[in-house]
Amino acid sequence: MINIVVLPGDGIGPEVTAQAVACLTELSAERDLGLRFSEHDFGGVAIDRHGLPLPEATLEACRNADAVILGAVGGDKWNDAAERPEAGLLKLREELGLFANLRPARVLEALQDVSPLRPDISKGADILIVRELTSGIYFGERSSAHDAASDVCSYTREEIERIAHVAFRAAEHRRHKVTSVDKANVLATSKLWRETVTEVAKSYPGVELEHMYVDACAMVLITNPRRFDVILTENMFGDILSDELSVIGGSIGLLGSASVGSGGPGLFEPIHGSAPQIAGLNVANPAGAIASAVMMLEELGLGDSGRLLASALETTLLEGCRTSDLGGDASCSEFGEQVRENLRDCLSRSGAYRELFAMNRGLCA
Repeated sequence: MINIVVLPGDGIGPEVTAQAVACLTELSAERDLGLRFSEHDFGGVAIDRHGLPLPEATLEACRNADAVILGAVGGDKWNDAAERPEAGLLKLREELGLFANLRPARVLEALQDVSPLRPDISKGADILIVRELTSGIYFGERSSAHDAASDVCSYTREEIERIAHVAFRAAEHRRHKVTSVDKANVLATSKLWRETVTEVAKSYPGVELEHMYVDACAMVLITNPRRFDVILTENMFGDILSDELSVIGGSIGLLGSASVGSGGPGLFEPIHGSAPQIAGLNVANPAGAIASAVMMLEELGLGDSGRLLASALETTLLEGCRTSDLGGDASCSEFGEQVRENLRDCLSRSGAYRELFAMNRGLCA
């Protein structure tokens, strides 16, 4: 049995998560994957019910899980809370040791009409951002007074080394190029970052390394996204650049992500926010949540099943089924159901192939 903790969270989180879980449930039943799901309070809803965004019971369930699926957290409702919903997410990442965030983005030919970039610029773009997740300015010491405030950004060599290895290993399975993004002309942490990444690169002679300042990277992502393969960067830069990258494919609602560490359960979530203004309207795009489920299956060693779900998701988009963020009129639930319909077709074809293979093997025995 594979135990999956589900944290629907806030805003549109429960809606998109429900569609991803429904796809996984159907896939698990058809392929006997043994996925078992349990829901727990997290984020703003946990503040309302328990007084804090990450209750101990939720944290314990996550620690004991094989993987965690998250919807979204946050909203204006909790702006004045003693501890905001986002603080629960930072703590969860830290407690589970999730230091590497993987955010892939690919421009699908069928969606080039909704990309803000010209087709000759965006066509074929396929980028993986590897973002350091548990250090940097988001986790540094901070102070705030009436007329001054500060946030400390710090990194150790060890923290940089471990995330760099993740990026180089990923590049070995892609197009063998890493672009390390920093601000080494200004920041001491970036100077250490560049020095450390350069040293790690020596262990990967088959991977090309280039360094780029973050402002230049932000520009090139728009003017020549095909230049990139794997982008390696620190926490805040990765947060900003991955959101910029998300719109190149047409909508932030399309992209999933995986947060992984060293041996514990991974956390899988769409990169979009909670979008409280459309919560409950059944118009959110669940593609990012479903894409996150694909990444979860891959991380669990169920890559064959993940590829079936990925194929069903891409087929749905190629067929023109679109939610409102992509200029369509499909509801969140209608999009999810169409993915599941295409998944059933994929499962049927894969079953027929297995039967044919078994029959041919018997004839050749």
